[in-house]
Amino acid sequence: MTGPAPVLVPVLAALAGAGVGHLVDRAAARFPWPRPATVGAVLGGRGGAAPRGLLEAATAALFLLAALRFGPTAELPAWLWFVAAGVLLSVIDLREQLLPNRVLLPAVAGALVLLTVAAAAGDRWDDLLRAVLAGAAGYGVLLALVLISPSGMGMGDVKLAGLLGLLLGWLGWAVVLVGFLLGFLFQAVLGLALMAAGRAGRRTELPFGPALAAGALAAAVLAGTWQGLL
Repeated sequence: MTGPAPVLVPVLAALAGAGVGHLVDRAAARFPWPRPATVGAVLGGRGGAAPRGLLEAATAALFLLAALRFGPTAELPAWLWFVAAGVLLSVIDLREQLLPNRVLLPAVAGALVLLTVAAAAGDRWDDLLRAVLAGAAGYGVLLALVLISPSGMGMGDVKLAGLLGLLLGWLGWAVVLVGFLLGFLFQAVLGLALMAAGRAGRRTELPFGPALAAGALAAAVLAGTWQGLL
């Protein structure tokens, strides 16, 4: 694709991401709503504060990354929606070790609607079917893991797996597998790093949502071509 669109879309996405990051900062800092708190206390450590605008900058960067990966396509809104929901869920999970239904369920519904629109725009109904099946598979696999060993994960993680499977399934079964493997890998590396630093032990329960979301986004970014660079 030629013309200004490939350049304009990433720029607009980054600006939108900064705005979304600001809204996420305000919403997550007051969860469970209403509740006065600060995200900075989480991102900056106990008793500390994160640099002002850190969450806005991080969300803008993730929006830019998604826009560069998918470009001005019908599927881009679904991925921007996922990034926004993923950032909000990750911050709440870091603060509360909880992935709330009031965020998860609208995130799943919105992703399904946006992917349906993308399927209709590009006649990609096979991709949509695979996405739905992958979402159900992700939900089912993590539900089985929780039933077998409930100490490491919760039902919020199970529902998040359904959302991740839905988005990754749009790209293919191989991407689904890689995304979940990366999520488990990121969690293992984080746990080992915290243990090495003396900030966690073998029995310390760490929030799993941020690692799962990061693994899914990494798999999506690494898969396929970068439409925003064409």
